[in-house]
Amino acid sequence: MLRNSKCLSADVNAAFDPTWSSAFEKNNASFINEGVVVTKFTGSHGKSGTSDASAEYVSFVKNLLEENGVLWQSGELGKVDGGGGGTVAMYIANLDVDVIDVGVPVLSMHAPYEIVAKKLMYIWRTKPLLPSLPNKKRKRKPTPGVSVFFI
Repeated sequence: MLRNSKCLSADVNAAFDPTWSSAFEKNNASFINEGVVVTKFTGSHGKSGTSDASAEYVSFVKNLLEENGVLWQSGELGKVDGGGGGTVAMYIANLDVDVIDVGVPVLSMHAPYEIVAKKLMYIWRTKPLLPSLPNKKRKRKPTPGVSVFFI
């Protein structure tokens, strides 16, 4: 049953911080006001202790976002082996569920003052992301045989 499920783990991602640029790989970082962040893997120590979304699932999510007009970007939680954090995605992946993190980029994550883009928060809250989730405005039917859920 779970093998045919897909999960978007809704979690924030660290946006590139120019005052701490040494903690990021600028070409792989997310930025404020550039769209929601799709994070293929999180965690520290390379890819150990984490999940790694398959290329097919990344493509599925990318197409889903683009077909629904959602502004998105890819990103990671800082330099590989430079620390970083984890999400529940690794635990969901252990249940044999396709999972990827999707969320809002945050500048100065876990600091006393975090910064997010107001525009992006408005879009994230008001724009339906998934056609297969119940929405009174959409008449589209869900993809047969695929369950989609948020964490």
